[in-house]
Amino acid sequence: MKKKTMLIDLDRCIGCFSCEIACKNENNIDLGLQWNKVFTIGPSGVFPDLEMYFLPVLCQACEDAPCVSVCPTGASYVNEEGVILVDKEKCIACMACLSACPYKARSFNARSESIEKCTLCDHLKAPDQPACVKACCAKARFIGDYEDPSDDIFKKMKAAGEKNTYALPDAGNKPTVRYILNGKTAKWQDKK
Repeated sequence: MKKKTMLIDLDRCIGCFSCEIACKNENNIDLGLQWNKVFTIGPSGVFPDLEMYFLPVLCQACEDAPCVSVCPTGASYVNEEGVILVDKEKCIACMACLSACPYKARSFNARSESIEKCTLCDHLKAPDQPACVKACCAKARFIGDYEDPSDDIFKKMKAAGEKNTYALPDAGNKPTVRYILNGKTAKWQDKK
C-alpha cells in the first residue's frame, strides 16, 4: 500500500507561517484551531555560536496510529493512500483520539462538535499538492511516499543522508513524516 506522507526540509524553512495560513484558508478551519503549527526551536548555544530552526508539526501519518485504534466508532480511519482521516458523521467527540495522539495534532471543533486534523488536503487529487506545500515560499515541503525508491521524497532523504533525516519521537506509533536538518544548520532537538 502506498503511504502518502510529508517531508519537510528544515534547512530551507524560514518560519514564515505561510503553511499555517494556507492550511486554515484551504480547509476553512475555525478560529482558535490549527491543523499545522510551526514551532521555533532555539535559539540555543552561546553567543556568537547560536542556532535556531523552525519545526512545522502536523499529523505525523503514523503507521500504527493510536488515534485510529482507540476510536470506538471507526470515525478515525486510514484511507487507501495511507492518510488518516476523520468521518465527522461517525465522530461522537469522545476525545479518545485527542488523548491518544502523542503530537497533539488533533483539535476539537466545538461548533461542529467533532474532531478535526490535517488531511494532507486529501480533497485535492494528484497532481495537485496540499495547500501548505503550494504556499511554501522556501520550497521546504514535499508530499509523497518515503519508502518508494522512485519517489522524490525518498530521493531527497537519500541525498540528505540518514544522519540528517529525523522523525518526531516514536511512542510505538511509527510516525512517517520526516524532517531534514543538516548539522551545519542546527542540532536536532526532540520536540515532545
